[in-house]
Amino acid sequence: MKLLLLLALVGLAQGLVTRVPLRKMKSLRQRLREQGLLESYLEQHPYNLAAKYFPGIAVEPLENYMDDEYFGTISIGTPPQEFTVVFDTGSSNLWVPSVFCSSPACRNHNRFNPAESSTFLSTNDTLFIAYGTGSMTGVLGYDTVDVAGINVRNQIFGLAETEPGDFFYYTPFDGILGLAFPSIASSGATPVFDNMMMENLVDRNLFSVYLSRDDQGGSFVLFGAIDPYYTTRGISWIPLSAETYWQISMESVSVGRTPVACSSGCQAIVDTGTTLLAVPIRAFRTLMRRLGASSSGEISCEAIRSLPSLIFHINGKEFPVPPRAYVLRSNGYCSLGLQGMDVPTEEGELWILGDVFIREYYVIFDRANNKVGLSRL
Repeated sequence: MKLLLLLALVGLAQGLVTRVPLRKMKSLRQRLREQGLLESYLEQHPYNLAAKYFPGIAVEPLENYMDDEYFGTISIGTPPQEFTVVFDTGSSNLWVPSVFCSSPACRNHNRFNPAESSTFLSTNDTLFIAYGTGSMTGVLGYDTVDVAGINVRNQIFGLAETEPGDFFYYTPFDGILGLAFPSIASSGATPVFDNMMMENLVDRNLFSVYLSRDDQGGSFVLFGAIDPYYTTRGISWIPLSAETYWQISMESVSVGRTPVACSSGCQAIVDTGTTLLAVPIRAFRTLMRRLGASSSGEISCEAIRSLPSLIFHINGKEFPVPPRAYVLRSNGYCSLGLQGMDVPTEEGELWILGDVFIREYYVIFDRANNKVGLSRL
């Protein structure tokens, strides 16, 4: 209750507006490193981050959640059963573990029991989503989903029956709540926010995200409104280039004032479900070299003071990400918050602007006008 009071809206008129506080947890990467398991885990779990972004295919390599630190709580059913979820703008399905799942990854997480909900409706439809280290399978059902007081009735969601592998076993979240477009939803399931809009449960057809830096609290997803406290420096509106993920066009990327990548233009996805900046392989190698990082991405912590900003040129404006944002500190180690990947698209190379980027901006995801709004923090 104290968190909700601290996160009260500033200057917003009364309306259908709901803020979901996000809590920041120690990342999977940090916990594995502390236990001396990180290197062996990465060797045993090769993955392709790019697979998440092939248009029209429900493939989500959740290894990118290894560094993710922001999670919120929802409930499903009557009476409510609580789940910790990632609010993911890079996917569109809602799913949680179910009591039908016997995988180790399900047994140590909250599991939905449809027999204990008076409002649950079953279906014969199945759900399959492939991941970089395995897959999840399950069935689809309908029930009331509560997102910080917004009750979405008859929301379709996945009840996981298998979660192979041990990746999910280590994660601090139970499931995923996708906030991308219906066009990429597996099994044609209507996303939660689409139902919020159709049932007039939000004041405006948009949501916004604030991710705190370092160990600060106060992160949130705000449904139905823009909080003016975070937009005092103005909002830059960027039209979407595709209504699948939250995809936009970039003109170029520079290190300080020196252009280094995307010289002929490229595509970018603003994705809360990816912590790092995912960079095309050629640009990744160039950045690693220019920033003085090792092949594994490690860099001297003392070098941070002299490093330049990464500047993303989008819709005629500059959006800088300073070194304090793109260099990650963990247990005395420093590493670049970058990851190499390649995704072939008709529009050219693709970048993923994950939490490393989002922490520098208050981000508005506007479904009414199919735009992304960025306000410098």
